[in-house]
Amino acid sequence: MLKTVFQFTALVLGFITWGLQPALAADINQTPAKQAIIMDYETGMILYEKSADSQMPTSSMSKVMTMYLVFEALKNGQLSLDSKLPVSEKAWRKGGSKMFVEVGNEVAVEDLIRGVIVQSGNDATIVLAEGVAGTEEAFADALNIKAEKLGMANSHFMNASGWPDPDHYSTAKDLAIMAAAIIRDFPDYYHYYSEKEFTYNNIKQPNRNPLLYRNIGADGVKTGHTEIGGYGLIGSGERNGRRVVMVLNGLPDDKARAQEGARLLDWGLRSFDNMKLFAAGETVDHAKVAMGKTPEVSMVTEQDVIISLPKTVKNDLKVEAVYEGPLKAPIKKGDRIGTLRVHVPRVSDFELPLVAGENVEPMGFFAAALAKARIKLSGASVE
Repeated sequence: MLKTVFQFTALVLGFITWGLQPALAADINQTPAKQAIIMDYETGMILYEKSADSQMPTSSMSKVMTMYLVFEALKNGQLSLDSKLPVSEKAWRKGGSKMFVEVGNEVAVEDLIRGVIVQSGNDATIVLAEGVAGTEEAFADALNIKAEKLGMANSHFMNASGWPDPDHYSTAKDLAIMAAAIIRDFPDYYHYYSEKEFTYNNIKQPNRNPLLYRNIGADGVKTGHTEIGGYGLIGSGERNGRRVVMVLNGLPDDKARAQEGARLLDWGLRSFDNMKLFAAGETVDHAKVAMGKTPEVSMVTEQDVIISLPKTVKNDLKVEAVYEGPLKAPIKKGDRIGTLRVHVPRVSDFELPLVAGENVEPMGFFAAALAKARIKLSGASVE
């Protein structure tokens, strides 16, 4: 095993990767939420988690998934913001939080979007679901297909609104994946999540998201509540160009949700910086090559290597390029030839593949024979 160690000291304070790390637990303390996760939006790294993979009721937080399909329908032209959708009796009769649409009327899609996002209207959610898929049941099937494609491995949807059902569930981690996807894939529509009020049918309702009313950079996303699951919140915000996504659930009341949501979102935004270690395609190191027309090959990253750094951790960041060498020609550009390892003492590690930056052709017959003879004389293996 051959390796090159790069030491980042003066500019780097530390590093955190997947999962809650002991070095940072003292900074945030334990949240009273039953489930929680804080994720850096750019790097996808988990800054904090508590029971983030445990199954839980989604309540109205699953309406974000419904809006993903609605925004997709807008993007592909199936709907427009001006489209009018009919209100069925099923939608009109639905209980819980309401937009107060009236049966038999037709409502503009943009009004329905605000009715779902701002007012959390279960009735508006069903109108949209029926408008996209014909029935709410067919729409739920589409939600499950989309959730699987997004990588939400522990989620299942039975309806469009998050109405309680034992087979309707998700996890904090899956909801964070979902929220990041809607921000990433539909930037033209995400602004609806920061609207603080909406009036329909002469009834003005405020956005239930408590983070929007605090000066902490929050601009979304969605609250939820059921008797079984408690009070929940998907939050997101941006500060100094850096965004985090947060999910909390299982809190006892809306006051605790507001306080804990603001505390954790602020912590995630102020306690970390993001740093690019290597750009996509950048040469990290060179690996030795046996029996090739060139004696070495560049080891490059396939993607930008960006990490989230906790400001309070004083450890040095160590980066290693590791490979089993010497490598044997031929080597094709893009072949995986090594591993990039990132390590901070007492914190954590993560690994990314390193690939060949160029082709390396094998030696010709006579050159190869001579090289093999030299290698045998040295006592090394040519296999």
